[in-house]
Amino acid sequence: MKIATYNINGINGRLANLLRWLDQAQPDVVCLQELKCETSRFPEKALTEAGYQAIWKGEKSWNGVAILSKDAIRELRNDLPGEDDSFTHSRYIEGFTFGVVIGCIYLPNGNPFPGPKFAYKLRWFSRLMEHGQTLLDTGLPVMLVGDYNVMPTELDTYKPQKYLNNALFRTEIRQAYADLLAQGWTDAIRELYPDKRIYTFWDYLRKAYERDAGLRLDHFLLNPELGARLKSSGVDKEVRGWEKSSDHAPVWIELREPNEVTEDKDSAVKKTKGKSTKKAEKSNHVSEKNSSVSEVDSLPEDVKALLDAAPVAELPRKIKAMKATQVDQPFHDDGWVYEIKWDGYRALAFVENGSAELVSRNNLVYDHFSPINELLGSWGLDIVLDGEIVVLDEIGSPNFVALQNWRSEKDLNLLFYVFDVLWYDGKLLTDYTLLERRSVLEAVLPKEDGLIRISHLFDADGVAFYETAKRMKLEGIIAKRAESVYTGDARSREWLKVKAKLRQEVVIAGYTRNEDSGKNFSALAVGVYDEAGVLRYIGKVGTGFNDIMQKELLRQFKPLETKVCPFDVEPDVDEPSRFRPRRLGAKPTWLLPELVCEVEFAEISRDGKLRQASFKGLREDKDPGDVVLEVPSVTDEVLEDFNEEVEVSVDEAAEADSDTTKVSATVKPSKSVRVKGVKRKMSTKPLLEGKNEISEKYIDGHVIKFTNLNKQYWPEDGITKRDMFNYYDQIAPYMVPYLVDRPMSLNRFPGGIHGQSFYQKNVAETAPEWAHTMPHTNEKGEEREYLLGHDRATLLWMATLSCIEMNPWFSRVGSPDNPDYCVIDLDPDKNTFEQVIEAAQVTKSVLDGMGVPSYVKTSGSTGIHIYVPLGAKYTYDQSQLFAEVVVKLVHRLLPSYTTLERMISNRGGKMYLDFLQNRPGATIAGVYSLRPKPGATVSMPLYWDEVKPGLTMRDFTIHNAVDRLREVGDLFTGVLGDGIDMVAAIGKARDTFG
Repeated sequence: MKIATYNINGINGRLANLLRWLDQAQPDVVCLQELKCETSRFPEKALTEAGYQAIWKGEKSWNGVAILSKDAIRELRNDLPGEDDSFTHSRYIEGFTFGVVIGCIYLPNGNPFPGPKFAYKLRWFSRLMEHGQTLLDTGLPVMLVGDYNVMPTELDTYKPQKYLNNALFRTEIRQAYADLLAQGWTDAIRELYPDKRIYTFWDYLRKAYERDAGLRLDHFLLNPELGARLKSSGVDKEVRGWEKSSDHAPVWIELREPNEVTEDKDSAVKKTKGKSTKKAEKSNHVSEKNSSVSEVDSLPEDVKALLDAAPVAELPRKIKAMKATQVDQPFHDDGWVYEIKWDGYRALAFVENGSAELVSRNNLVYDHFSPINELLGSWGLDIVLDGEIVVLDEIGSPNFVALQNWRSEKDLNLLFYVFDVLWYDGKLLTDYTLLERRSVLEAVLPKEDGLIRISHLFDADGVAFYETAKRMKLEGIIAKRAESVYTGDARSREWLKVKAKLRQEVVIAGYTRNEDSGKNFSALAVGVYDEAGVLRYIGKVGTGFNDIMQKELLRQFKPLETKVCPFDVEPDVDEPSRFRPRRLGAKPTWLLPELVCEVEFAEISRDGKLRQASFKGLREDKDPGDVVLEVPSVTDEVLEDFNEEVEVSVDEAAEADSDTTKVSATVKPSKSVRVKGVKRKMSTKPLLEGKNEISEKYIDGHVIKFTNLNKQYWPEDGITKRDMFNYYDQIAPYMVPYLVDRPMSLNRFPGGIHGQSFYQKNVAETAPEWAHTMPHTNEKGEEREYLLGHDRATLLWMATLSCIEMNPWFSRVGSPDNPDYCVIDLDPDKNTFEQVIEAAQVTKSVLDGMGVPSYVKTSGSTGIHIYVPLGAKYTYDQSQLFAEVVVKLVHRLLPSYTTLERMISNRGGKMYLDFLQNRPGATIAGVYSLRPKPGATVSMPLYWDEVKPGLTMRDFTIHNAVDRLREVGDLFTGVLGDGIDMVAAIGKARDTFG
């Protein structure tokens, strides 16, 4: 495959040169820049006659981009994500062709430097980096090609000293290019020629071409998959010398095909593949099998260990394919990997003794896909595979309709995409994790052997991967938990499917023909089974079939015709609607409900009917009785099962901490038993990488914009606003449970910790439409709209408001007058932190003596917070009364340096035992909240035995909080558990302390 880039510098004025070069060079794909023509004046006809299809984005004056391809090409984007109001000089168009995503770039030179055009160039480059990372995350083959107007190194200019202050060679833009490469891109030209001066541009002035005074401005950046396929490259320099030439010359690279190997790899691959002749004799099979067995010794050591440890088993003939649960939206989670959802027939391949059989989910044998069976049998492997049979169209996309025609059109591109292995060479693998099974699959399966391919597994951003699948018009994606075992015939919640198109399997129970219609039939009457096994009518399907397809369907309908309506209630198949207000005289012919088809539709109406349904093909692999209406599960609810792995219940921890030892002035708190907390999945990859100032991310179904990413929020520590966003993104699984449904008091620090801050409680005018809010009238009678904590997106949106710390109410929206916990805030003045620690220990002893569980965290500032669960059973007044009882007992035991005096001026430098926080609307820094203090300290839950001399606030910061949680889990969950019996606790206090 040969790909070129060419800054044509006016396509209509240089069309003859372009066509001449295309005829000579015969590139498969060409990226063009500086079209300098309006969209309507693009010479599509001339290029079509030359054998190229095209997508383009024109502009009258001075730029514009296009991609030409000898194959079908589909436009994915015609601009980068994000906006810039200052300049609009740059151009970007993105297409999909030859199975590759190609971004074509034109970036202006940015001169004069310094100036607004250069600043714009850097901003645009930041947008390119953001989108480039998104493309890399999809895992698809991707390249970014075009005129970058950047000379990355001194080798890329004939005279470096001349260009030191030129926008093409400034250190800022070279660094931006280097940062882009650091994401994982390969600079194709420099990869092949690391030390050679190669130029792609020669100025018109001063006879630069004749002197070879050139620059390299045109670049190919390839993702790792394409980088591994890089074969050769060149510059067709002579084109620059043609009459009326552009100041750029065409540049090209050549890629190996996906299944093409270098000479040094040939022998190894041939050994793996064995003989592939369709008419292999048994003797050949035996020799191949022996060869295959001998290859076991050459498998990777980890794969050999897995196979050695796997249980011995006969070929599992009765096993059925594992099913995926449909969910309503895409997601990203580090514990999951992603695949393309292929639009075909699911099949298990049973291969043994040189014979192969493909079997559907309902045990139908696919004997008409004989080329796949023959190739499987020729390998000499005993194996059971899971995969999908598909037919690809001319641009490499699955075509379900074409799959229906396989019997009659054997020249179609038939493939079997394999994504799992269940049994191999007498060993059952189903109890291994997905990643372990994949390691076996990739080690033993012949590589890309024509009709059979391994379906790629992408460790990608699930949301970005889904968006790319949508743009490529694919059916959807499959998310698989990396640690999932194979559970045959189960609708697993560890495999999830997210559809990019609304598709539904339906039972064909009749067809209609309108009066005066010349068609074989007008529509299909379709239905699904309900939970009681009753066939319910859900509408008609009137498009998606041509005359030939209709005739073939009628042939299959004929033996199924019946006079009895199969639906529970006979529908009015000629019923008018607001989209078709008149009757068409449709008459039904009922059919026995034995055929299943798949349809694509726009929506399901309120009365349960399909709207704008289109026929996609028969599903011969489905049992009609299994066809029900697919209702997607809520993604968040499904994932919740995997995000809370409780090792030991918090109730047990509370019981272990409980002690009723009577308090004295020197009492020590009861012995603390360390019990691991609740573990939740956290992202291991930063949300916002790179050095760009602005970024947009898709979070919980919403686009959130992050700005001023490089701003120093903790300047003494070099901690930026980007670092804050990344912290809250990682910590969200632990923090969000303590924010859900709680009104938030927004403490905003737009200038960082040393800037002016302010509180915002009313978000009526500022909250996004998707935010959850609570109307509230405060004690002054003012109407407010409080933001409610809800999910990761809400947390990150608060962070975009420069909320360094998060301050939730003690109560939730459903019970605003009843707090979930009581808080005792140890607030030191001129005290040492050792005194704060001692006060915390005594407070715990008092609570132990009352038979009350307690949970402790650092404030992240100077004090310590102690929480007691109430379970929303009491009012704020009752909570405050309880806290007052506790702190009076503590003060009685530590009178020398504690006080209950609210006025600071009257405290005499003593530690305030604050019980008045327990009132409506009051907030303190929430659990896991960052604090606007030097060091970026965190309000961190502790084991009680950690509350001892030597503890400091700087023990827990933005730098180590995530690692701590991975180690100990969430120690604070008991705070949200069942509340105490307050009456019994106060009574016990009287008995214990008098």
